[in-house]
Amino acid sequence: MPELLTPEIKARIGDANPTLHVEVTRRDIQKYAVSTGQTAKKYLDGDEAPPLFHFGYSLEVLPPEKLRKDGIAEDKLIPPLPLKRVMAGSSDTVYHRPIRAGDKLAITRRLKDIYEKAGKSGPLIFVVTEVVIETEGGEPVLNETTSLIAR
Repeated sequence: MPELLTPEIKARIGDANPTLHVEVTRRDIQKYAVSTGQTAKKYLDGDEAPPLFHFGYSLEVLPPEKLRKDGIAEDKLIPPLPLKRVMAGSSDTVYHRPIRAGDKLAITRRLKDIYEKAGKSGPLIFVVTEVVIETEGGEPVLNETTSLIAR
């Protein structure tokens, strides 16, 4: 199988987005809880964030005209790939503690790995990213590793 990943693409492994600093508000938690159909009092009262609440904080907020045709913002962390059909791969989230109203968080997303594999119908490229969320004081909140598969 010919090598699809150039040295330039591989050199991006370890790159990270600038750390995002956010303060979680009770209202943010309540809005997320209502919009996702949560029923637990701790979520509806805004005391504790439901699972996956963190996902929106790591996305860039853009006007609709700046989004791709599929409605998603261009991911500047991931280099252009030679294979263009991309699908979701895996996602693994380790929660160290709940996100709570008033938390001041530092969110860092980095490109953890890019590698190739031979698939039944041709080559595959796996792109692995990692999100690390800590309090401003350095207390671990969660680690999330996700992969995309290009074919």
